[in-house]
Amino acid sequence: MNSLKTMKKSTRSNLVTYGIVIGFYVVMQLLVSGGMLSNSMQGMLVPICTYVVLAVSLNLTVGILGELSLGHAGFMSAGAFSGAVFWVIAGVNMPAPLGLALAMLIGGVVAGVFGFVIGIPVLRLRGDYLAIVTLAFGEIIKNVLNAIYLGWDSNGLHFSLSDSAALNLEEGGEVIINGAIGITGMKKASTFTAGIILVLLTLFVVLNLVNSRAGRAIMSIRDNRIAAEATGINVTKYKLMAFITSAFLAGMAGVLYALNMSALAARKFDYNTSILVLVFVVLGGIGNIRGSIIAAAVLYVLPEMLRGLNDYRMLIYAIILIVVMIFNQSPQVVAWRAQVWEKLSTIGFFQKLAKLKKQSKGEA
Repeated sequence: MNSLKTMKKSTRSNLVTYGIVIGFYVVMQLLVSGGMLSNSMQGMLVPICTYVVLAVSLNLTVGILGELSLGHAGFMSAGAFSGAVFWVIAGVNMPAPLGLALAMLIGGVVAGVFGFVIGIPVLRLRGDYLAIVTLAFGEIIKNVLNAIYLGWDSNGLHFSLSDSAALNLEEGGEVIINGAIGITGMKKASTFTAGIILVLLTLFVVLNLVNSRAGRAIMSIRDNRIAAEATGINVTKYKLMAFITSAFLAGMAGVLYALNMSALAARKFDYNTSILVLVFVVLGGIGNIRGSIIAAAVLYVLPEMLRGLNDYRMLIYAIILIVVMIFNQSPQVVAWRAQVWEKLSTIGFFQKLAKLKKQSKGEA
C-alpha cells in the first residue's frame, strides 16, 4: 500500500515537471507569434534547452549517483563535433528533422562511448580526485579537437594532426574540421521545438531511471557504498549506468547546441562550461531534477535581462547566485522555510475546516 502511494506521488511529481516544460513551450510560442519576444531572447531559446538537458543529465551523476564530475563539457564537445561532422557530410542532404535526429543519436552514442571508456578507471576514484580527473578529461578533449584536421572528398575521410594541407584532398574536397578554427559554414538545423522534445526525452529517461529498481540501487550507492556492496549490489555496473546515461544525454545536448550555430570551435567547451552547468545543478538543488530545469533556464537568461545595467549586471548576477545558494543550502534558512511552510499549512487547514463547518450548517 505504501509503495503504491509512493508510486502515485512520484507519478504526479513527474507529470508536474513535464507540465512545466510544455507550459514554457506554449508560452514562448505565443510570445513569438505575437511579436512580444525580442530577437535576442528568441536566439536564447535553443541554448536554454541545451543547458536544461546538461543540468538534468549532470544532476544524474552529481545528485543521484553522488559523484562530483567536472567533465561534462568534454562529453558535450565529443557529441557536438561528431554530430556536426555527420551533419556536414550527410545530414544536410536529408530532411532537417531526420538529419538532426540522426546527428543527435550519433553524438549521444559517441559521448556515451567516451563515458564508458573514461568511467571504468575514473569511477574508482572518489570526491576531489574524481572531480580533478574528469576536469582534466574535458581539457584533453578540447585540446585534441583543437589539433584535429578532418577533410572529405570522393575517396572518403582524411585525417591529420599537422595542418589542412596535409589532408591531401583532391579538387572539390572539403575541409570539415580546420584545427582550432573548428567547423565553419554549417547550415543551422536546431529549433526550439527540437530542443523541447530533447528536454522531454531527457526527463523521461532520467525520471524513469531514478524511480526504477536501478535508480534505487544507484541512490543506495550514493547513501552508503559499503552497505550497498554488502547487500549484493554491483557498484561498478550501476555507477557506469548513471555515468554513461549522463554522458549520452550531454552528447545529444552538444549536437543541439552545435547545429544552432554556423560555426563550431572547441574553445566553447572549456572548463568554464562544466562549472556553469554545475552551478545550475547546485543552485537548483542537488538531486532535484525540477530545480535543475528552473535554475538553468532562469540563470542562463539572467545576464541578458540585466544587460541594460552595463557594468553592474555581473555584480548583480553574482549577488543573486549567493542569495539563492544561501536560500537553498543554509541550514538556518532551510529550517526557517520549514517553519513558515508549516504555519501556512496550518492556516490552510483551519481555513478548510471553517469552510466545511459553514457548508455543514448550510445543509442543516
